Amino acid sequence: MKTRKTFGFIVMMFVLALSANAEGKDGLQKYFNDAATKVKATNSASEKRAILNESFQTMMNALNIVHSSPLISKDDRAGLDHFKAALQEKQDELAGTNGYVRVADGQLNDFSNYVVQDMEQADQVITISVVTLLLIILLIVLIV
Repeated sequence: MKTRKTFGFIVMMFVLALSANAEGKDGLQKYFNDAATKVKATNSASEKRAILNESFQTMMNALNIVHSSPLISKDDRAGLDHFKAALQEKQDELAGTNGYVRVADGQLNDFSNYVVQDMEQADQVITISVVTLLLIILLIVLIV
């Protein structure tokens, strides 16, 4: 009987870990997708830039808070650093800083789509634990 309960507990933990990982990735993708939807719904280029910049800044703030947490492993810190670097590149491209050409006003909708697609692909390259991913989502919800 004890073996059956232990086995059931282990199976349950794997199922919960997989669903939490999927929810975390979906949460990040949803965050950037929501920002892209807001950009497309806005006619003013300055408002589009403000929406994109605010979404980048909110994500960067959440990443910085999680990065400074003592609960985060060394591997997670490396993944967060990689994710922050990719995000900073997008922010620089939007603003036209650090050697990037500023995104033209007429290209902001396409740029928002590009950010969503790039961040979805980054999910597959950047390795962050489930706990770290869920912390990021929680902080974004609290910040926004």
